[in-house]
This record gives sequence, C-alpha cells and structure tokens, in this order.
Amino acid sequence: MSNATGSDEQALSYFPRWTLKTSGVIMPEERLSWGQTIVSGLQHCVAMSGSTIIAPLLMGFDPNVAVLFSGVGTLIFFVIVAGRVPSYLGSSFAFIAVVLAATGYAGHGPNPNLSVALGGIVAAGVLYGVIALVVMWSGIGWVERLMPPAVTGAVVAAIGLNLAPVAVKAVSANAFETWIGLATVLIIGVVAVAAPGLWRRLPIILGAIGGYFLYLLFANGLGFGKPIDFMQLSAAPWFGLPNFTTPTFHADAIFLIAPVAVILVAENLGHIKAVGAMTGRSLDGYLGRALFADSLATIVAACGGGTGVTTYAENIGVMAATKVYSTLLFAFAATVSVLLGFSPKFGALILSIPGPVIGGLSIVLFGLIAAMAGRIWVENKVDFANPANLITVAVALTAGAGDLTLKFGAFTIGGIGTATFGAIILYQILTSPIARRAK
Repeated sequence: MSNATGSDEQALSYFPRWTLKTSGVIMPEERLSWGQTIVSGLQHCVAMSGSTIIAPLLMGFDPNVAVLFSGVGTLIFFVIVAGRVPSYLGSSFAFIAVVLAATGYAGHGPNPNLSVALGGIVAAGVLYGVIALVVMWSGIGWVERLMPPAVTGAVVAAIGLNLAPVAVKAVSANAFETWIGLATVLIIGVVAVAAPGLWRRLPIILGAIGGYFLYLLFANGLGFGKPIDFMQLSAAPWFGLPNFTTPTFHADAIFLIAPVAVILVAENLGHIKAVGAMTGRSLDGYLGRALFADSLATIVAACGGGTGVTTYAENIGVMAATKVYSTLLFAFAATVSVLLGFSPKFGALILSIPGPVIGGLSIVLFGLIAAMAGRIWVENKVDFANPANLITVAVALTAGAGDLTLKFGAFTIGGIGTATFGAIILYQILTSPIARRAK
C-alpha cells in the first residue's frame, strides 16, 4: 500500500496543508508568512467592521455582540467547509427592513423588542438550513437552473449598488467630510497600485489608518470639522462581558423575517461564484456546506443576541484588491473578532472612526462588489445579446440601485430582496417554454 503524498495527501486530509507562498496570487490552500497572515487578517477585521457594526446599530442590536458572533460564525463556516472556501461572515443587511417592521424600532438606542427579532432570525436560519440540506442531498443543479450566472451576477451587482447610497451619504454631510472620504479612497487606490511589497496587500487597513489621521489632523488639530471625541474610548474597560440576549418566538415576527433566508441563499451563491471567478476554480462543490454553515452561524448568533450573518462581500472586495485568498486569514480574523467582542474598548475605538472615513472605505468596497459581477459574467461567457439575460440584469440593477421596495400587507421586501426575487422570477419567465415558443 502506497502512502499518499503531495496533492493526494491534500485530497485525503480534511483541512488543507497550507503551503507557504509569499508573492503572486495566494490561493486558499496556500498561506503567507505568519507575520503577513496576522497583518492581512487584521485588514479583513477592518473591512468587515464597518458594516458588521453599522447593521446592528441600525437595528438596535449591541455591536460588540455582533462582532463576537461574526467571529464565531466565521469559525463555524471555516470548519464546515474544511478551510477551503475563503469567506468572512458578518452582519447581514438583508434583515434590517424586516427587523424594523417586526419590532417597530424607532432608530435610537437599544431595541426594546430585540428578543422578538432574534426569534424571527432563528426561524430564518432554520429555513436556510433546510434549503442547504436539500442542496447537499440533491446537488447544485436546481440552484444553478434557478440562479444561473446572469442572475447571480445581477444579484451581486445589485447588492453593491444598493449599498452605494450608504457609502455616499457617509461622506456627504459637508464639504470637509466629502474631501476626507475622497482622500481615504485615494489613499486606498495609491496603496493598491503603487505601494512596495507587502504594503500593496494592505490597501484597506492603510486607507483606514490614513483617513483616520487625516481627519484627526484637520478636525481635532485645525478645527475644520467636528473633532473626534475620545472620552468614551478612554472610559471603556479593556475586558467585559457582552450584553447577551435570548430570543422569544412570535408567529407574526417569524413569518415576517424567515423568508429572508431566500435572500441569504442568493447572496451566498453569488459570493461563492464571485470567489470562484477570482480564484479561477469552481467552488460549487462546497455550496451546500457553505449554505449550511451560514445557516448554523445565523442560528447561533441569534440565540445570543447577534444579527443574522452572511458571507461578506466587503471581504471579497479585499480579496479582489489584494489577490490573497488564503483561508487562514479568515480563521485568524475570526479569532480576533471573538476576542474583541469581549472588549468594550474595541467597540469604543471602532465607534470613534469618523463617518467620512468609513464612507471612503465603503465607496471602494461596495464598488468592488458591484464590479465583481462583471467578472462573473465574463468568466461564464454570459450572452447579453440574449434579451432574457439583458432584461433580467437591467431590471435587477435598477431595482437594487433604486432600492425598490415592495409591500405585501405587513411584509416588506427591500431593494436587495426585490432585485434578488425579481431577477430569479423574471429570468424563469423569459426563458420558459412559453417564451421560447413565442420567439
């Protein structure tokens, strides 16, 4: 009996062996030096932190709890996909509209009906898990027929375009904040294109640091804007328990929130396709596992007071900019997030980052999300001479960018949901046998 070596050994082991590589494209089963891994992992923490904290704040959740469970969820994902799919799981924006509708949250301070929202998110996670198990049992074929590359690319683009107003609003309060946001964008671009060696792999974290210090200089030092207030940061303890909350289950909230699972499936599929396109290899064989991992992470998060989670497009944007896809980065970033969840000092530091700096980071990352749709279409040779593809994409992009909201009684679907369901349904109608016969 011969011993497996090399690629055979990789195939037989549950986790990759992560061979060292320090230049060029770093694939999922490769790794940087440990020092570079730590710094690049911290960059992913920075990339996820804005949205992972903004989303819970918009819903009245505790951001420290959300950060902690984003780390827990990412580690769950890492284990279930055997360390072979590079992804970070952060707070999902798909839940915001339905959580606000289910809880009547006024938008300031803690959500008094947080437990009700958590029950609905648990239900969404359970429905999500059922879909994942069906995919694992029956294969990816029916999902691909339901959401082919034309549709998944449209969903990915719609997500980026739907989030664009959030980024623009963050840099639009006044001329000073606009220039700080644009300066942050410029720093990111210059670092990504012209920085030497290792630094070129760190555009997001260096952009955040550069933007922060620029704001500190011109606002705190020269008085051009509202100064950063460090009182909360200095008063916050280094270590402390998060404010955990348990869910309660109410039928109306469950029926309102649970259907978000379908949006999470589309988001995850789009992200898997996007990472596959960037790495030049198909990750479809891990889709069922990825869906199940995301569903389990959502359930675990909601059981402790965290938001529903999803594979994060912001971190896919970082991978697109750095060409580093090593899954070890995400295991490290997740571990850091778990530790930071127990640090009120970290929450205060994140909250001290000026809005226009977060806005500048978001402009780049959300734009990269939308741009990745183009790569999905190119890699899969989507034919835009085909009216079914062209109209499906056109409608989805407009619905997502314009945040087209549909209401069915108490049930509301925001722009991402409308673009997702609209693209799926419209494509099926336009490619149905009836449409083909008419043609």
